[in-house]
Amino acid sequence: MRKFHSLFLLFLLVALLIGACRPAAPETAAPKEPVTLRIAVLPIMDTLPMLVAESEGLFAENGVQVEFVPVASAPERDQVLQAGRADGTVNETLSVMFFNKEKVQMQVVRFAHMATPESGHFFILASAQSGISDVDGLKGAEIGISQGTIIEYITDRLLTAQGFAPEDIKTVAVPKIPDRLALLGSGELQAAVLPDPLGALAEQQGAKIILDDRQYPTYGASVISFRKEVIDQHPEAIRAFLAAVEEAVTRINSEPERFTGLLSEKKLVPPPLLETYHIPTFPTAGVPSEADWNDVLSWAKEKGLLEADISYADSVTDAFLP
Repeated sequence: MRKFHSLFLLFLLVALLIGACRPAAPETAAPKEPVTLRIAVLPIMDTLPMLVAESEGLFAENGVQVEFVPVASAPERDQVLQAGRADGTVNETLSVMFFNKEKVQMQVVRFAHMATPESGHFFILASAQSGISDVDGLKGAEIGISQGTIIEYITDRLLTAQGFAPEDIKTVAVPKIPDRLALLGSGELQAAVLPDPLGALAEQQGAKIILDDRQYPTYGASVISFRKEVIDQHPEAIRAFLAAVEEAVTRINSEPERFTGLLSEKKLVPPPLLETYHIPTFPTAGVPSEADWNDVLSWAKEKGLLEADISYADSVTDAFLP
């Protein structure tokens, strides 16, 4: 019996040793929670690809969650970003330069929208009461703009391209677009600069399009940009976001009529235009060139809006494009 007991203990000891030598079963990793990106959005046509990506489930398919933060104006948008209540937005290179004056806070990751040979993005229009019928009529005429913004930059560049000297260009500050539209319609403004689709609305109301940016698409190009801190912390989420946007752009460009309902639902187009408005073609993956960046920077320094150079390499990246 004692011998049997000893053999049992030996067998038990060997079994324990064998068990101890076996590799431990790997722990099952908890599924990664999708990152939520908060995007500050104005009710503008430039945001349509993001809205389509949401409605078509493309963000979820790419493993990223997106929360839209509605804003009513560009200043409100910038305040929300500055406070960290949004991670990204649609804006312009000039806006990114203002953010990056002291240190790099924002980075451009993609074009959002721009003119094409078929459709303009920004328009210089003359009031029906102004008597202006061609480009020469704009010399010395007061043009309603928002000062220190991409609107003023486009105005200067489009008119300079037509041979205007600086003294030929007269502008008046009307920061709010609805005010600009109303004053143009009443004839209190001889001319004004408006984005699509409000340029089409003004034309429907009697204004005349004198110039647009179809020949110079990058002048008025908008961009998608994110806070640098968010890019550094969640690079894969940015990559997934842009993959979803790219697929949305493909769908819009191939079947634009499928998304006309979103124009009304998201209030991107004024009701009087809904029946006749054609969704424009959106740019595929790409970012502004260094030459484009430097031209805006040069203009901003001439206007006294910026003093120092702002690095293109630190402010624009194509590293996350699909």
